[in-house]
Amino acid sequence: MLLDLAFLRLWTGATASGLATWALPFVLGLAVFDRTLAATDLGLLLAARTVGFLAAVPVAGVLADRHSRRGVVLWAGLAAGASAPVIALGLDRSVLLMAMAAAVAGAGQGACRPAYQALTADVVDAGRRQQANAAMTLSVRVTTLVGPSLAALLAVFLDTWALLVGIGLLWLVAACVPGAGVRTGAASGTPDPSAGTDRMSFAAEFAEGVREARRHPWFFAGLGALTAVIATGYSATGVALPLVSRDEYGTEVVLAGAMTAYTAGALGGALLIARWRPRSPGRAALAGLASYGFAPLSLLFPVHPAVVMAAYAVAGVGIELFNVPWFTAAQREVAPDKLARVSSLDFLLSYGLAPVGLAAIAPAIDAFGTTSVLAGCAVVCFAAPAAAALVPSARTFSTTAPAPGEAH
Repeated sequence: MLLDLAFLRLWTGATASGLATWALPFVLGLAVFDRTLAATDLGLLLAARTVGFLAAVPVAGVLADRHSRRGVVLWAGLAAGASAPVIALGLDRSVLLMAMAAAVAGAGQGACRPAYQALTADVVDAGRRQQANAAMTLSVRVTTLVGPSLAALLAVFLDTWALLVGIGLLWLVAACVPGAGVRTGAASGTPDPSAGTDRMSFAAEFAEGVREARRHPWFFAGLGALTAVIATGYSATGVALPLVSRDEYGTEVVLAGAMTAYTAGALGGALLIARWRPRSPGRAALAGLASYGFAPLSLLFPVHPAVVMAAYAVAGVGIELFNVPWFTAAQREVAPDKLARVSSLDFLLSYGLAPVGLAAIAPAIDAFGTTSVLAGCAVVCFAAPAAAALVPSARTFSTTAPAPGEAH
């Protein structure tokens, strides 16, 4: 796929945005380390970034369907790029200024997500989209590893201000490098002559995207399962894993090893699904999603650290066995002129509710104990995808039957 120049440009932009996204919290953490930023202020900045992300996702979905998706990527990247030096300017001066800039950075990140997702469908033909989505998710996993590591390496030579400016430059790459896809009719952003001069409100256009999503029962079922797994399984990873690593194993090695194994598994899963075409892609994807339940399950019992790491590796493989067919099915099944809005609904619910799970799991552990909470998370991770698989169209992630010989 990377030999295709149009896709290479898109992939390069997505990779740059991923590096910038993952590097920012790490660089701000370095500011806490050198005492130019308080820990409470760091929490405020990350919260502001999340608010900006959630606010921008539905708006960007509407804009990317209404106008040029390439234009949304451009302006979102430019806004996020401009916010980075403003954050640097606010260091030791104004936390309020930094928080406002962090919200803009989050908005840029949130606006890019549905636009990039829809732009992939514009740039790549249907027969190669699964490979393209696998390449995009490989980029995400690699940047998860490389972003913080690269920031740590550069921190040896550069101060926090320079690193933040570097993040801004990465966003400029994300904004300027991708090209425009090939779109026609309503999907191209060309005004519909029959629509007159009246334009629906943002809320009405987003609601139109929700109605489009509801036309696909497999999508709503899968989105519900994904949201449940992220809100519980990811929360167990974020909160319970460090606690278990400290209290049960007495070392941070289990924490670091499990997270590394998860990312390595995800890389392997992306490589596998780039070529594999299961007979029932929807059910295979949901089975992959359910495998995240092994992560909290491995923390329930006093097992060898290698077992925990293996469970997280399996979870990593499974999440990409879900992600790639999920994105590919949406690009195939959803009306092209509503794809960005449907994608924004996906990101809004699945990732938007993750902070709720993170906020709730620590009090739940205090109230019910680590064992009970982890068991509940594991049950949800296994049960939610299983319930989604009962929806008839979930077998193929399609509302229409495949043509003879199409699935193999």
